[in-house]
Amino acid sequence: MSMKCITVYTKSYETFSGIYEDVLNQPLSEYEEKEIEGVTISDAGDVPSDYVERMKARPEVAVMSIRKRGITILQHGDVFEILIPEETPTV
Repeated sequence: MSMKCITVYTKSYETFSGIYEDVLNQPLSEYEEKEIEGVTISDAGDVPSDYVERMKARPEVAVMSIRKRGITILQHGDVFEILIPEETPTV
C-alpha cells in the first residue's frame, strides 16, 4: 500500500495537535509547501511501504497511530510526519 507523507515542521506536540485536522484538510500538490498558524507543512510525496517499519526501529522516533483512519504519525527531531494510506484505483 502506498503512503502519502505530509511533513509538519515543529517539535512541539501541542502545536502539532492544534493544527493536525487543518493539515489533513489542506489540499497539497506533490512537494508543495504551505503555512498553517505559522508552521510550515509540506507534501513529501510517497514513502516506500517499509518506511514505517524502518523508522519504528530507531530509538529517537515516536510512533502514533490513528487506527480508524489508517494514519501513522512519526515524530523525530523537529518534525512530525503524517503518513496517510492512498487508495489504489481498481481496474
